[in-house]
Formats: sequence, C-alpha cells, structure tokens
Amino acid sequence: MRWFALSTMLLLQTVWATAMDWPQWRGPNRDGRSGDTVPATKWPAEGPKLVWSVTDPKLIGTGYGSPSVVGDKLFILGATTAKQDATEFVTCLNLKTGQKIWQTELKTTSGKYNDGWGGGPRSTPTVDKDRLYVLGATGDLVCLTTDKGKLEWSKNLVKDFGGSIPTWGYSESVLVDGDNVICTPGNKTGMIALDKKTGKTVWECKEFNDGAGYSSIVIADVGGVKQYVQQTMNSALGVRAKDGKLLWKVSGGIGRRVAVIPSPVVSKDNYVFFTAGYGAGCECIKLEKDGEGTKATTVYDKNKVVANHHGGVLLDGDFIFGHSDSSGWVCFDMKKGGDDAVWKDKGVGKGSVSYASGLLYCYSESDGTLARVKATDKGYEQLDKFKIPQTSKLRPNQGKVWAHPVIANGKLILRDYELLFVYDLGGK
Repeated sequence: MRWFALSTMLLLQTVWATAMDWPQWRGPNRDGRSGDTVPATKWPAEGPKLVWSVTDPKLIGTGYGSPSVVGDKLFILGATTAKQDATEFVTCLNLKTGQKIWQTELKTTSGKYNDGWGGGPRSTPTVDKDRLYVLGATGDLVCLTTDKGKLEWSKNLVKDFGGSIPTWGYSESVLVDGDNVICTPGNKTGMIALDKKTGKTVWECKEFNDGAGYSSIVIADVGGVKQYVQQTMNSALGVRAKDGKLLWKVSGGIGRRVAVIPSPVVSKDNYVFFTAGYGAGCECIKLEKDGEGTKATTVYDKNKVVANHHGGVLLDGDFIFGHSDSSGWVCFDMKKGGDDAVWKDKGVGKGSVSYASGLLYCYSESDGTLARVKATDKGYEQLDKFKIPQTSKLRPNQGKVWAHPVIANGKLILRDYELLFVYDLGGK
C-alpha cells in the first residue's frame, strides 16, 4: 500500500505530455503544428472568449519567448525589466485560471547582448515529464522540476563550453531527445548533448565552430540515422544523434547574415527547408542514407520567394506557409521551388504562424492582430481576425509582437512581451 501511494504521488507530480499539449518550441514536433482539434466556428469581432489575461509585469516578466503547455500547467520565461542586466525567472501558471503555481529566479549570469529591441529571455521552455529545461539570453541552461520549480542543475554555454552570446542574446529553445538535452553554444563548441538528469556532458561536436544563430534544432531520421538538423549564422548542417559526429554541412547557399532565426523544416521523406531574412531567401536540401552517414544534396538555393525574417514557416503537404519579407504571406511548393509562389497576399502583415485543424494562425508583429487563414494552395482565404486587447507598454519601440501563437488543450495563447492572453477555442 505504501508503494502504491508513493507511485500515485509521483505520477501526479509528473507532467506527461499528450498530443494536445504544446510542450516545447513550436509544439509537440517542433513544426508549428498543434495536435489539438479545434472547431472552425466563426469568431465575433473581438475574437474567441478571453478566459484570462496577464497585465502585471511582475507575473510573467518581460521577454519574447512563447509559453509551453502540458496538461493544466503553462510555463513561461521572463525578466524583471527590459534591460539586458535584468534578472530572469520562470513562472508556472494554472492554464485554466491564470493563477501562479510557482516562480523561480534563474540567477542570471552576466553577459552582454543588444537590448535595443528589449531585454529578457527569448526562448520557450522545454517540458519533459517531471523536468523543465530553459535557456536564458546570456547562455544559462537550467533544469527545474515541473512541480515546484526546484533547481536540479545548471550550465552556462559561454563559460562551460566556449560559446559566444549572439548579438541579440541566445534565443534557441533546447531540445530534449531520449536521455539528453541538445543545443548549440557556437564558437568553440558547435553543438552539445548533456545528460538530462545530471547535466553532465555526453558529447560535444567541435567539427564546426560557426557562431550560434537564433534557430532551434529539429530531428531527422534518414534511413535509421537519427540526426539533429540546425542552421547557424553560416551554415545548414546535421549532427549524428548517437555520438555528435558532423554528418553534413552546407555553407554559402543562401548567404546567411545579420540574424539567422527560423527553425529548419523537415518533410517525411527528408527534404529539409531553410530560410532566413535580410535578403538571404530559402534553400532545400535532400538527405539520403550513406552507410552510417548522410548524403546532403542541394535541390535549390539562392531562392528569394521565401525570405522569412523570424516568424517561422511550416509545412502542410508539399507546401510551405509563412511570411516572406519580399512577398507578404505566401504558399510555396517546397520540393519544386521555382521563381514564383503558389500564392501570395499581404494579409494581416508580417508576423509568426502556427497551425491547427487545417488553419493557419497568423499573428501580426505590428499590432497583435491574429487571423485564421485556410492552409490551402488555392489562395489566401481569411476566415476571421481579431486584435489583442492591448499591446506592451514596456518593450522599446523597435521591439514587436514576436512571440509565436500557442494552441493547446482548447486554448489559444498569445504573448506580447509582458502581456499574456488566453482564449477558449472550444473542443479538444
């Protein structure tokens, strides 16, 4: 009986992710797609029902990272002010009520980055059962318990691995895969895998020393060779999961520069799509098994149809959807490429995108307008739109509404710096 009671207590403390959760950056599979089933009921002008909101900056703090959601818990990173020397912290809220469950200070390591666009953490927490993994703007990688926010271990990507803080701060959301936590310090150590329970180093990939960009790692399995696909400030690359060996690296394709932000997109048949802003454009690389390694063949590069700054793109069928600096919102044939989009439209203006139940959730960076658009190659078909009740008063004017929409457990969650709005989408 005592064993049964202890087991039950441990199960209640463990946050088990389901298909309807959003446990990490860009959702369950890091592809911007929600597993939630959301009815396409027409919204009123003010949008779906607002369940609760956060307007007190002390509750979630300042920052540009999206929240993660597992069950009835929401996890989010923030800081005490809009400056780079602000103290960072993690907050756990009740998804149903917005009440604070716990809050833990990260004891931020000193480090410099450009805070002209607004200081505070940029990444999304990663939830793995009873543990939470977060990365601060100056490279603090921290493991906390999900039940109470207790510190389990911490590392710093600069001090412990020779990394270098990117110009606007570390923005990567770390990946948890199996027993390991994986991320990209950059500079002296391209990529690392740490034991998720202890923080001890499992492997370091020093076969590339590109500067860390602002992108987050995604997983590809190429003929049984699992690998971590990433783009840095200079290259597209893949690192073997089991031992950290660099499998392939493609540089010079799209001329990455200034800030390389969007995460790679991998198709089921291992075509990988990369895009970046500042005139870089997009490229597509085909991955094929080559013994214990991988052959990477460029399908096309230097393509300017999709040049995504930082709102991310997603794949539905054979089509890429997202915002392009040169064309507005676009639908683009990922494998075919070509000089033209399937369709393009200015829509609600530049912003980030997420997906649920056949619809794109396009979130405008300029004023916090959220539009639902059909994910189809037939044209831009907007169902409805609404604007968040208020926008941030704390972020500098150069900053925008940069957190991506989160769709989980029947809720739509929208952030603008120190503000958070949770809407009821109905159904699950």
